[in-house]
Amino acid sequence: MSTYKIPVGPLHVALEEPMYFKVEVEGETVTGLDIQAGHVHRGIEYLVAKRNIHQNIVLTERICSLCSNSHPFSYCMALERIGGIIVPERVEYLRVVADEIKRIASHLFNVAITAHLVGFDTLFMQVMETREIMQDTKETIFGNRMDLGANRIGGVRYDLDGEGKAYLAAQLARMKAPLDEFRDLYETNGSFLRRTKGVGVLPRADAIRLGLVGPVARASGVDYDVRRKAPYVVYDRLDFDVQTLADGDVWSRTMIRLREVKESVRIIEQCLRDIPEGPISIDAIPEIPAGEAIAKSEAPRGELIYYLRTDGSDKPARLKWRVPSYNNWKGLQVMMAGCKVADIALIVGSIDPCISCTER
Repeated sequence: MSTYKIPVGPLHVALEEPMYFKVEVEGETVTGLDIQAGHVHRGIEYLVAKRNIHQNIVLTERICSLCSNSHPFSYCMALERIGGIIVPERVEYLRVVADEIKRIASHLFNVAITAHLVGFDTLFMQVMETREIMQDTKETIFGNRMDLGANRIGGVRYDLDGEGKAYLAAQLARMKAPLDEFRDLYETNGSFLRRTKGVGVLPRADAIRLGLVGPVARASGVDYDVRRKAPYVVYDRLDFDVQTLADGDVWSRTMIRLREVKESVRIIEQCLRDIPEGPISIDAIPEIPAGEAIAKSEAPRGELIYYLRTDGSDKPARLKWRVPSYNNWKGLQVMMAGCKVADIALIVGSIDPCISCTER
């Protein structure tokens, strides 16, 4: 049987962002994988050192579209720790609401793309139609369908009055029946199961060895979620379940995201119920002293870590982030070993890679 190499990317119809793989195959079976990165490098870690602390809120939100709220959220938390800033309690609830809305939209996008990659385009369109409920919600509450602009140092830039809370609650209620229908389809449809069950398997031991995070790790039985293990803002006061599955295949990674969408709906509903009255920002931002801090959050793709060092000026001395996709794409070498060529795009999509985050 002949052995040869197949180039996949950096521009490929089945890849969401530019990635380049050199795939070694024997017949139709993958025997080796080499990932070559750097095709969307933008030098953002350099650019943040040239902008002041306020401008960087805008810049960090543009690192990635689907997890755009997680970056300025984590950046603000790191800056607030250095400055000793205590945000109002209402701000903490509003930050959770914004982050979970983005998580719902991000997860549903990946779940829909998975359906498209297996050729189930009717399901793809139905999931995307339901995702539009959250897109419309973002446009109504934040004024934008992608970058929310929700965060500021010491507070948030939006608020929810009685009418806004009622609107958001109604939008969440609209999603519940479709989400239950999707779960039944993804769990029982024979065509979908044949393409995803047992495909791209990542054993739990390999997920731990490689340091994988987020839904990819939880689909392999790794019970780790920053919201539970290292709670921030008000996550320690909210009731939600960390979703895990044991098989570690494409199907499991899809189901973890679907289940987490329902948990996000629960979280937002609790926030709407428990959010206290109060200001949405501190009165004045103090001078930020020299110092350093680390902030962690659970982005849609997993653990996001921000390291910030300041020197007493209004510009960061150093800002660095470790994004979940940086860890997760190492798992592809395990997932693709022995898979078929036709499954390459499906397996890559199942880790929901964010190349713009990774190649910053």
